[in-house]
Amino acid sequence: MAPSPQLGLIAPDFTLPGGVLGGENFERRDYTLAGARGRCVVLAFYPGDNTAVCTKQLCSYSSGLEAFEELDAEVWGISPQGVDSHESFARTHGLRMPLLADTDRETARAYGVAAPGIGVRRAVFLIGPDGVLRWKHVALLGATFQSAAKLTEQLSGIKNA
Repeated sequence: MAPSPQLGLIAPDFTLPGGVLGGENFERRDYTLAGARGRCVVLAFYPGDNTAVCTKQLCSYSSGLEAFEELDAEVWGISPQGVDSHESFARTHGLRMPLLADTDRETARAYGVAAPGIGVRRAVFLIGPDGVLRWKHVALLGATFQSAAKLTEQLSGIKNA
């Protein structure tokens, strides 16, 4: 497994296909980290669509999106499944944040979270509006996740720094 990016340095850029559920439509497009400059971005790497812990994690982030938006932050879920799987996952659970498809795990490798056997470690990276990595948490075991409250607390500190 490659090392995780260093805090205080520019986060590795990437472009991934994905989509976001907006009403009845699942709007597909490419997402580029550099294109989000000016806003904070929460990168939530998760092992798989429609798995118990991932579903609980992403549902909690989706239901708390207003708190992220108040801090001028976007939340992007990233996993190895394709965009069709993400669309089904988003529709089934009413997920309102973009879900990105890292099918070749290149982005997971760049962030040091690609893992043999499970594919991707559960991890969260908070990127400041300047593109700098400000906070991260990489789970050793994927059975738990960082709460939306913990993430918004960290984001609040970034915005006030």
